[in-house]
Amino acid sequence: QVQLAESGGGYVQAGGSLRLSCAASGRTFSIYGMAWFRQAPGKEREFVAAISWSGSRTNYADSVKGRFTVSRDAAKNTVILRMNSLKPEDTATYYCAGRPGDYSVDGTAYDDWGQGTQVTVSS
Repeated sequence: QVQLAESGGGYVQAGGSLRLSCAASGRTFSIYGMAWFRQAPGKEREFVAAISWSGSRTNYADSVKGRFTVSRDAAKNTVILRMNSLKPEDTATYYCAGRPGDYSVDGTAYDDWGQGTQVTVSS
C-alpha cells in the first residue's frame, strides 16, 4: 500500500497556471501506475491524466490535452500535474491515485487515494 498526499492547489484566474504535487510514501511506489482525477460539486469524478510506473507513457482526458502535463520524479517519489491555460470549468477537487502495475483511466481500479487539493479558476 502507498500513502498519497496532494498539494499545490489554489485560486487562479482563467488563463493562469498551477502545479499540483502528489507525494507518495511506500516501498512499492516505483512500480505503481499513477493518475489524477477531479470532482466538481454536483458532478461525478472524472479522469484527468495518468502516467505509467516507468514514466514512459502518459494519457490525458480530451478536455485537458495540450494544457496539462503529468510527470513523475522517481527519486522524490512524486507525481506532478502541471496545469496551464486554466479555465473555469477546471475548477474541482483534484485527487491523485495509485495502483500496482499499469495505470487505468477507471477510478474504480485504484485502491490508494490522496485526500485531494482544491483548484478554483475564476473567469
